[in-house]
Amino acid sequence: MKAVVCTRYGSPDFLKVRHITRPTPGSKEIRIKVYASAVTAADTMMRRAIPKVSKLFLGWNKPKKDVMGTGFAGIVEAVGKEVSKWRVGDQVFGEAGLDFGANAEYLVMPEDGVIMKKPLNISFEAAATICDGPLTSLNFLKELGQIQAGDRVLINGASGALGTAAVQLAKYYGAHVTGVCGPSNIAMVAKLGADRVLDYTKVDFTEEGKTYDIIYDTVGKSSFAKAKKALAPTGRYLSPVLDLQLLFQMIWTSKFSKKKALFSATGLMPSLRLREMGATLSELIATEQLKIVVDKVYQLDDAAAAHRYVDSGHKRGNVVLVA
Repeated sequence: MKAVVCTRYGSPDFLKVRHITRPTPGSKEIRIKVYASAVTAADTMMRRAIPKVSKLFLGWNKPKKDVMGTGFAGIVEAVGKEVSKWRVGDQVFGEAGLDFGANAEYLVMPEDGVIMKKPLNISFEAAATICDGPLTSLNFLKELGQIQAGDRVLINGASGALGTAAVQLAKYYGAHVTGVCGPSNIAMVAKLGADRVLDYTKVDFTEEGKTYDIIYDTVGKSSFAKAKKALAPTGRYLSPVLDLQLLFQMIWTSKFSKKKALFSATGLMPSLRLREMGATLSELIATEQLKIVVDKVYQLDDAAAAHRYVDSGHKRGNVVLVA
C-alpha cells in the first residue's frame, strides 16, 4: 500500500510516498480503507520536530513511527476475530493519535480507539478533519474555557481549521463572537456566524480597548502577556500552541491571577472522552449546526505540496489527502 513517510525532520521534501506492507488487524483491531486523511498544522510541527523537546517521544533523528497523519475517514475493511463493535462496511472517522499512520491507503486501529461512525451528510474529506479543528476547539471552548451563553469570545485565527470550527461552536453555545483573520477571509468568517470580524492587518485586538471573557488564540500568534489587557477580570486566554512562555504563564496565573492562561493536549485525552466529544460534534454536523470547511484536497502522492500549503499559513479551514 502507499503511505506518506517522514524520512527525517525538516522540509516537506523529506516526505516520501512509499509502498509498505498493508497492516493486518489483530484479534481486537480493525483495518480501515482510508478514503481521506487530514494534513494539519500539528502534523507540520511534528514533521519539523517543533517544539524540539518532542524528539524525546517522537524519535531523536527521525520519527520512530514514520507514517504521517492522525485524522482519517474511511470504511472498515476487515475486523479481528474478537471485534464486536464494528462490522465490515461501516463508514467511520477518527484519530490515530501518537500512533500516527493515517496518511496511507490502509490503517489498523484498536476496536476501542478514537473511532466513530461518520455522519452520513458529509463527505469522507470533511469527516477526516473532525478530530482536528472541531474536536480541539470543542475541548478548548467547552471544557477548558467553560464557555457560557452571553460570554464575549474572541477567536484569533478565525479562518483556519480550529478557528472556523470555534466560531460556529462559540455561537452554538450562545456567545458573542469576534473573529480575527486576514482581509481575504472576512466574508467567510462572518458567514460562519461571527458577530464582528477584525482584519488583523488593520486592527490589533489587544490595543482596541475591548475586553473578552475568552480569547482563543488558535494559531498561537499572540501571548497571554500581550492579550491579558483585552481579557475581562476573570477572563481565560486559551492557546493550543504550547511553549515555555505559556507553560510558565499557566503556572503563574493558576496561583496569582484571576485571569488565566490555559492549554490542553487534546489528542492525549482518554479515548472514551474523545469519543464522547466526537459524538457531540457528529450530532451538530448531522443537524447542520456545524459545517466543516475544506480548503484544498490533494492526492496522497502530493503530500509534500499539501504540507507546503499548510506551512504557508494561508489555508482556509482544512487541508485533506485522498488515497
